[in-house]
Amino acid sequence: MMELTRKGEYAIRGILYLARQPRGQVSLVGEIAEASEVPKTFLAKILQNFVKVGLVSSSRGTGGGFMLARPAEQITLREVVEAVEGPIMPNRCLIGAGTCERDVSCPVHPVWEKVRREIVAILDGVTIAELARD
Repeated sequence: MMELTRKGEYAIRGILYLARQPRGQVSLVGEIAEASEVPKTFLAKILQNFVKVGLVSSSRGTGGGFMLARPAEQITLREVVEAVEGPIMPNRCLIGAGTCERDVSCPVHPVWEKVRREIVAILDGVTIAELARD
């Protein structure tokens, strides 16, 4: 069964909090964690992942914290999920050629690829701005 992990759930909560802040406002990790009901240390690691992939920017020192690196309208749910969960893979056979010895002859392989494409399309079709408004 494909399932979003707790890390993925926490990542979505954290980025939605940032998306609901006025553009350019810096938020402290403790503030985000408390409002999102996410453990602070866990969220700090997630936010660092977001910084690495360019979803969030950070600043240190007095007045430092985190904010979205680009407008929430330009961040998709797929980007958020893949930042912490990795690529969307409903089955290990989609990782790459040679991962599964039956990838050329397996009749189910094209089905898994279709599932992956559909999930990606759905997640790409949802922006963080849309979710933050609800």
